[in-house]
Amino acid sequence: MPPETILTEGEARAALAADPWRRALLLLGGVWLALIALFAADWGKMFAQWWDSSTYNHVLLVPAILGWLVWLRLPELRKLAPHPWWPGLVLVAGAVLVWVLGAFAGFDLFRQTGAVALLPATALLLLGPRVGAGLWFPLCYSAFLVPFGDELVPLLQMITAKITIALVHLSGTPAKIDGVFIDTPAGLFEVAEACSGVKFLIAMIALGVLVCNVCFKSWRRRLAFMALCLAAPILANGVRAWGTIFAAQYVGVEKAAGIDHIIYGWIFFAVVIAAVLGLSWRFFDRAIDDPMIDAARIDADPRLARLARSGIPVLGGLLITGALVLGGQAWARAADGLSAPLPKQIYLPEVPGWQRVDYRPQVWWEPRASGADHRLLGRYADAAGNEVDVFVALYSAQDEGKEAGGFGEGTLRPDSDWSWQGDGPPAPPARSERLLAQGKVVRIAQTWYRSGDMLGGSIARLKLTNISDRLLLRARPTTMLILSAEARPGHDPARALEAFRLSTGELAPWMDRMASLR
Repeated sequence: MPPETILTEGEARAALAADPWRRALLLLGGVWLALIALFAADWGKMFAQWWDSSTYNHVLLVPAILGWLVWLRLPELRKLAPHPWWPGLVLVAGAVLVWVLGAFAGFDLFRQTGAVALLPATALLLLGPRVGAGLWFPLCYSAFLVPFGDELVPLLQMITAKITIALVHLSGTPAKIDGVFIDTPAGLFEVAEACSGVKFLIAMIALGVLVCNVCFKSWRRRLAFMALCLAAPILANGVRAWGTIFAAQYVGVEKAAGIDHIIYGWIFFAVVIAAVLGLSWRFFDRAIDDPMIDAARIDADPRLARLARSGIPVLGGLLITGALVLGGQAWARAADGLSAPLPKQIYLPEVPGWQRVDYRPQVWWEPRASGADHRLLGRYADAAGNEVDVFVALYSAQDEGKEAGGFGEGTLRPDSDWSWQGDGPPAPPARSERLLAQGKVVRIAQTWYRSGDMLGGSIARLKLTNISDRLLLRARPTTMLILSAEARPGHDPARALEAFRLSTGELAPWMDRMASLR
């Protein structure tokens, strides 16, 4: 290297100070690397979902898309001057709070949302409102890094089943629907979780939002395109499910399922994308050479000018950010150490008019409570021949891996012969579900959670109660109670459960006595 090209330390600092963009980007890059390292557990879980789950494989493309979106705006962005902006700290605090609440509730979606939200929040802190206005879409689009959508599976199963049965009837095939099960002459079909179409819907939403920004200017056209992106994968998934059932009437279930496995994948999704884009192509109203942002307009905006006056020294902003992040993590660690005292052993109690009998289900059923400190499963019978299964799980705390309301916990184990068929007979405030095994054995299951003064079947209420306890660093145990009964000739499971609940008296004190809490 020629000697004249070597810069002294003072010259390098002067060059860095003369180029505010270089300084801001170096700072931002360093802050982002530090945040990813501090929240490595959350980023690791997200990456595992991107890589391992077909529902989220499309997220692997989102980082490249974000880089491309910034590159499209780069010529205009260079005309704007970045500067630190203290209101960005409010967004940083909000992102930390979301992460803390997720940590308190054992809710990965909130934890991951908070970890991702810290990136655009610190970008606004270090780059300011004008640059933030130029980057608003890429910053918002980073939300698609968070794996979300599994919560929609039950709803999409029911929608797909209703679309499918309507098409089956229109095609002249006799069929009956019961929840997510469709009974036809060729056999019984289940709209399972894998057939809900959630992965195509989530990917289509991500694509639709991207196309709306890149290809459209009119908000009316954007809304119409998003409506198409929402409807197309749902309707197409219903048609696909109908096609499988229709083909099975002529070639048999096994061959029809084989055909379905061939067409049901990203090829199917690509056909849906091509159809949606083909219908919408002529309505694109952004020219290929149109700039994505207008730097002159952003710079002249009086509202942004007022916001830009709220500056902050870089060092002060970084120190407060560090305090917020480390403080939030320390609070979460303190809450993780909470553990309520529990008895060494719990027992299923005596119930007036009922006696304990051997547990012999028609199809083995055992709820899942993988992190519980105590579990009990037993069967009661009365003189009328009614039988009710009682499952109790007791937790000293609700932590990672031991959550009563966690995914796959409760009535329906992912690895069992049982499938969710729909909501069961109402039994407020419990959550009532109807389960089916081997296409013929019906079971009604009713779930209650008890924590402090809370009693009910709502997972959301349970999590809010757990969050409240952790916010106050208060240790209280959680009890999960599942009452269940099989349908048998001459015995209605809903009536058996109602009779059992009347015999126990009020459930809240009954559950507390069973867990030796009060």
